[in-house]
Amino acid sequence: MDYNSIYEKMKKGTTTVGLVCDEGVVMGADSRATMDTFIATQEAVKVYKINDTLAMTIAGGVGDAEYLIKMVSAQDQIYTMEEKKNLSPKAATSLLSIVLQENKMYPFMVQLIMGGFTNGNPEIYDMDPLGGYTKESNYTSTGSGSLTALGYLESVYQEKMSIQEGVKHVAKALSIAMKRDSATGGNMRIVSITKKGYKEYTKDEIEKLSKAG
Repeated sequence: MDYNSIYEKMKKGTTTVGLVCDEGVVMGADSRATMDTFIATQEAVKVYKINDTLAMTIAGGVGDAEYLIKMVSAQDQIYTMEEKKNLSPKAATSLLSIVLQENKMYPFMVQLIMGGFTNGNPEIYDMDPLGGYTKESNYTSTGSGSLTALGYLESVYQEKMSIQEGVKHVAKALSIAMKRDSATGGNMRIVSITKKGYKEYTKDEIEKLSKAG
């Protein structure tokens, strides 16, 4: 099986971003879904809330990603009932890693970012379709527009960044990707996860924070 060919096909069609800030994490994605050169929709959802302290972004095959979202959401509900606390990013990543590794002969066509809190600490994990994952200490990006997004984030990222600054830079990274990558477009969906919980930003809030400072 040609894993390189699978990986290259999977990369096409989106840009997702995860950023570690001082008070939490910021995650975002565009909303364009493509079929080769055809724009299938401008309203695709690529950032999903799992619980108040955990979210994931998706790039790649929609069907594969939706199956994994449903599975980890169900596991989170079971874990919450039994343990009386939310599934953490680390636990969710470990769970999905096992599933992806067990299916490497017929891999899920996805790239995932898991973000949120583990023991009160903000964390971001980047996952590949074969179950490999990396804990990112600063930022990560997936999808066809990831190279331009990463280039921007590398130039502006600073430790102890505020959530507001994080939203601003995630929005800018996505905006740059939209200009350079034809498979990235539509609207932005940006969320933050802090000790106060999960927040999704409106278009007006994103525009306001993008113009700040």
